[in-house]
Amino acid sequence: MNRVKNRLVLLTLALTASYGLSAQSDTTFIAAGNPVFKHKYTADPGAMTYNNKVYIYAGHDECPAQQERYVMNEWCVFSSPDMRTWTEHPVPLKAKDFSWAKGDAWASQVIERDGKFYWYVAVEHATIHGKAIGVAVSDSPIGTFRDARGSALVTNDMTTEYTKISWDDIDPTVIIDDDGEAYLFWGNAQCYYAKLKKNMIELDGPIMPVTLPRFTEAPWIHKRGDWYYLSYASEFPEKICYAMSRNISGPWEYKGILNELAGNSNTNHQAIIEFKGDWYFVYHNGGLNTQGGSFRRSVCIDRLYYNPDGTMRRVQMTTEGVQ
Repeated sequence: MNRVKNRLVLLTLALTASYGLSAQSDTTFIAAGNPVFKHKYTADPGAMTYNNKVYIYAGHDECPAQQERYVMNEWCVFSSPDMRTWTEHPVPLKAKDFSWAKGDAWASQVIERDGKFYWYVAVEHATIHGKAIGVAVSDSPIGTFRDARGSALVTNDMTTEYTKISWDDIDPTVIIDDDGEAYLFWGNAQCYYAKLKKNMIELDGPIMPVTLPRFTEAPWIHKRGDWYYLSYASEFPEKICYAMSRNISGPWEYKGILNELAGNSNTNHQAIIEFKGDWYFVYHNGGLNTQGGSFRRSVCIDRLYYNPDGTMRRVQMTTEGVQ
């Protein structure tokens, strides 16, 4: 009976996705290997653990018929108490929920501070040429979220000192350090970081460049013990590499490849989290048969392991996923 029920739930989700509808109520299902979410295309995962649950925030690849391009207007949120039973919640945020943005719900991350949840996103700015980073806030990890500032946190004209491209201000990742100080990292072609004020919605100092070999995009910052880890997408097609440092401001020591090319997806985007004593690598690939690819991506999860010296072992991508 449970197997039949799960199939009905997945059929309902698939029909919802095929007609371009957003989730309107909570829907729970059992993941069956990788990709984790098979009823819609999801990409650029950001992950968070909170109150014994894992939350995954992902962009929605809407994949219009016969169009090979990124079409992303909203973000999705999924939660799980065990990495197997997942609940999709109603869409908590759309690109146009930012009045100053005109679209493109690109990579993002949510982080909790003092009972509030701050969602850092990359969108296309409506009036300032290029990509921009916004921040939304909610009292709940599943939303609904609202624009926390009424304006962008970072715009393209703030980083022209380092690169002249219009798409370098994307892929935000945030860490709150052990001393309570918060930092924002982001970038494409050039990686940047800046300190955040305690309110989490204003910069608290200058934007600084980060020197990383073969950096493309998708930085993700996390800490384990005394080590800071900065992983990122490298070259194109993208693999994930990483660097380590004893200081949040660097210098960063390059450590090599962490995750290989993600199948038939040209992009690769990761989140790294600890959950109930184990570490996990959350990423996307193009492995949802039969129409997956660079513009129809799907979130996957595999285990992440550390060596005794603190370095990370190369991730083994699996179809079985997390058991």
